[in-house]
Amino acid sequence: MRKLITPLLLGNIFFIASCNNSGTTSTPAEDSSNKMAGEKNFDLEKARTAIDEENRKFMDDFKKGDSTSLAAHYAADGMVLAPNADPVKKEGLAALWGSFIRSGVKDLKISPTDVSGNDEMLTETGMYELYGDNNKMVDKGKYVVVWKNENGSWKIFRDIFNTTQPAGK
Repeated sequence: MRKLITPLLLGNIFFIASCNNSGTTSTPAEDSSNKMAGEKNFDLEKARTAIDEENRKFMDDFKKGDSTSLAAHYAADGMVLAPNADPVKKEGLAALWGSFIRSGVKDLKISPTDVSGNDEMLTETGMYELYGDNNKMVDKGKYVVVWKNENGSWKIFRDIFNTTQPAGK
């Protein structure tokens, strides 16, 4: 038994010593401070204005019934996580939004309540309302959108929403 404990004890000592290697460079700390310096120059209000403009364009494209333009608001690796459905990746987004439009939804109102983040990613939370014929509200709910800075433009990376209405009877 003692022959087994000694190698295990030595192995643990070497493992602990290697985890606390004082010979590592400070590159991660330098990277972290550089990142923080970049974020100090980030203008969240300017980003919020850009997100508001993107939301306005999204609502306009929805009202026009243009599912292809709606899909273009998403990042190359964008995804929608709609209720009661599998996740839909970029290549299926035009069909997803087309199905909303074909189901009789005529208009979408987005009301952001919060935007936070940095120069790479923003998180937006808010409320939505969907309208059908004769401007009749057909659903309302909440959403979270994660925006990604893709080649200098804010694109939707993740989009999840669900109703606040009681389940159908």
